[in-house]
Amino acid sequence: MAKKVLAFDFGASSGRAMIGEYDGKLINVTEIHRFSNDTIVTGGRMYWDVLRLLFEIKTAINKAVKEYEIDAIGIDTWGVDFGLLNEHGELLANPSHYRDERTVGMPEAVAKIIPPDELYAISGTQTLRLNTIYQLYYLAKYRPELLALTDKILFMPDLFAYFLTGAKRAESTIASTSNFLDPVSKTFNTELLERLGIPSRILPELIQPGECYGMLSDELCTEFDCKPIPVVAVCTHDTASAVAAAPTEGDFVYISCGTWSLFGTELSAPVITPESAKIQYTNEGGYENTTRFLKNIMGLWLIQESRRQWIREGENVSYADLEREALAAEPFRCFIDCDAPEFETAGNLPERVREFCRVTGQYVPATRGEVMRCIYESLAMKYKLNFNALRDISGKAFGQINMLGGGIKDTLLCRLTANATGVRVVAGPVEATVMGNIAVQLIALGELKDWRDARRVITDSTPLKIYEPTESAAWDAAFEEYKKYLGKSAK
Repeated sequence: MAKKVLAFDFGASSGRAMIGEYDGKLINVTEIHRFSNDTIVTGGRMYWDVLRLLFEIKTAINKAVKEYEIDAIGIDTWGVDFGLLNEHGELLANPSHYRDERTVGMPEAVAKIIPPDELYAISGTQTLRLNTIYQLYYLAKYRPELLALTDKILFMPDLFAYFLTGAKRAESTIASTSNFLDPVSKTFNTELLERLGIPSRILPELIQPGECYGMLSDELCTEFDCKPIPVVAVCTHDTASAVAAAPTEGDFVYISCGTWSLFGTELSAPVITPESAKIQYTNEGGYENTTRFLKNIMGLWLIQESRRQWIREGENVSYADLEREALAAEPFRCFIDCDAPEFETAGNLPERVREFCRVTGQYVPATRGEVMRCIYESLAMKYKLNFNALRDISGKAFGQINMLGGGIKDTLLCRLTANATGVRVVAGPVEATVMGNIAVQLIALGELKDWRDARRVITDSTPLKIYEPTESAAWDAAFEEYKKYLGKSAK
């Protein structure tokens, strides 16, 4: 009988539980539970409602075991965030949200102790204030009493696995988002943390994708009236799971599209050079100790938060409406730097776009469609910028881009990406993260032979859509204008 696995995939605004089954030819996926992942703001701080998320996990497991014979469970989530456990295994505080502003100024503070060039040479990681190292430095500086009580730090998927198994372990791909995992040895850099006053004793044991955290606890087996089920450490960082599912062989460029755009390629070893430091590319972990050489780019957050603002203003506008209005607007009238600091946090994104254009002396978009056109084209130009940089630093031609994840439902972004970069875009799978999660579980159970076998099966199991480039000459001409606004800010 074919084995069935339960995959949990958590994004920044929602989560879902999916049953995966391999019938010998294809992987079939069935959604059994979907739920919101709501940010909680209190006392001026942003938190994840982690116990509510645990409730949803338990709800899904209960549903799954009532209807299926579940052979394994796997969990993937966003990166960098974590929970703190005391010596009794109790959660000391709700995990903070990576968009919380407490880390504003932390990269600059850390730079006074460890210069940015040295930190990059040690970690091979792009400087982002949301990185775990800056969150921990904030605690060391302003909340040392919390660190004093901490026995172990667990990243979000590891924390959920702990709730299910009682095992305090950290999976390597999620640990690689921290800014303190050595990208060569794949071990925690304890000396780096100690230099910042962060006690290295709080670090858990590291495990690799495909290993097992442990079995579902006796308490939960009794609650669900089920047999013990292994909780497998998949590629627990959602981007690592998505890249593991890339339907391709050989050299490829990927864009994992969601709230963030993760733009990169898969390498056999990290690249840490003055050139990679200059363009701020990150070396994160992938399946079988590969390196995801990538750049974090502000992604569909810009569109999502703009829509939320218009809804707050009483305009009941859909994503399809915004796409139509963007298409109707005149192209190449103005640009933003998507990664400018004013676009990081929640609020009135459309007005911030207008202010950016006003301060930089450009045409100021007046209508919704013009704002959307500006965002869409700026995102596609950012992809073009990074595609060119990746070609230069790798010396590889890269004749196509694989766009992965839910963001590829935005067909306009896919079309503009092909036009901007001048290469074919292969869009799919939409459920790349879930497929990667399921595939690693099936490999661990012996249902799939290896990673290459998994990618072949995933390619056969999911529809792909091809976008050929058009109008590339116009994009090349506009690219020179776009580059004038890189590194600019209205702040």
